[in-house]
Amino acid sequence: MSVAGTSTGPEGRDTRGAPASSCGAGGLDPDQLPDGLVVADERGRVVGFNAAAERITAVPAADALGQPLEKALPLEDLEGRRWWQLTDPYGGLSTRTRQPERNLLLPGGREVLVTARYVRTAPLGPVHHLIICLRDTEARRRTERSHAELIATVAHELRSPLTSVKGFTATLLAKWERFTDDQKRLMLETVDADADRVTRLIAELLDISRIDSGRLEVRRQPVDIGAAVSRHIQAYVAAGQSAGRFLLRIEQPLPDLWADPDKIDQVLSNLLENAVRHGEGTVTIDITPTASPREGEEAGTSVTVSDEGPGIPEESMNRVFTRFWRGSKRGGTGLGLYIVKGIVEAHGGTITVGRARGGGAEFRFTLPVSAPAYLA
Repeated sequence: MSVAGTSTGPEGRDTRGAPASSCGAGGLDPDQLPDGLVVADERGRVVGFNAAAERITAVPAADALGQPLEKALPLEDLEGRRWWQLTDPYGGLSTRTRQPERNLLLPGGREVLVTARYVRTAPLGPVHHLIICLRDTEARRRTERSHAELIATVAHELRSPLTSVKGFTATLLAKWERFTDDQKRLMLETVDADADRVTRLIAELLDISRIDSGRLEVRRQPVDIGAAVSRHIQAYVAAGQSAGRFLLRIEQPLPDLWADPDKIDQVLSNLLENAVRHGEGTVTIDITPTASPREGEEAGTSVTVSDEGPGIPEESMNRVFTRFWRGSKRGGTGLGLYIVKGIVEAHGGTITVGRARGGGAEFRFTLPVSAPAYLA
């Protein structure tokens, strides 16, 4: 850290009492901190300016050191008021020890998060050093944009089915006697399907919330993964897909798998729907024993779902499991594969995407056996 006219003592403090590191740095070199650290002395002159402060403010440490704090770090609040004049750290209340985190503006309008601590020689004495911590807001802004996108997507996806439900129910209530039984049944079936769509969307939102907060619970039970895949194939055939479009290959013997059956069903549903809707030709599902992705376990189970469609462009491979990624413009929230990855990882597994031999997309997830200790 660049420091003007100071030397550090044996306890990591400069000879005038200013900590050599702050923002939770302990005894580290302040230049190793991810956050900007600025230190001003009792006269309000900058005596410390670390590398992160240089990066965040775009001001070289050599230009900041020795300068008055207001000149070296000319912060303004969101209403355009000079921050150091407004807060008056050296002439304000002697009981103050810190400034809570605030959004402030650097010259040019760049936003930063700023906290400060007052170092006093005595509890009510004058400020001996002012320690300022700066944080870039870009990561927070990305998170806020992601949340805004999620809200906009949900609002858009909810609007269509709810408009349909409201329209049909209002029409039936107002003109019940005018419709035949077949017409009533058609309307009610549409309302029922739209209600299912809303329910699925709400379930996706709850899953995302649990994944993001690390609270996704996995209730492990014995799972017959081959039977689970067969059920999904039968459902597609019952809905009108050709039985010849699906090829299920199971390599025996498979290790016993302990997983959450509902969540594994959700993973299979998303991957098969993705292959059916966006792929072409035969959808092939390979289930094989493999090495466990979890350290300390030998056995695992791998499931590969591939199709013969156009596949995923190479430049999109690293975005497949992010929020709102869509393989095409044919609807969907773009949340399914993000949830799939969260569920697989919550089981201690891994998931990858690549190009199948037939040219289409290939998704492969591997789960550890995760047998209870009493079966070991």
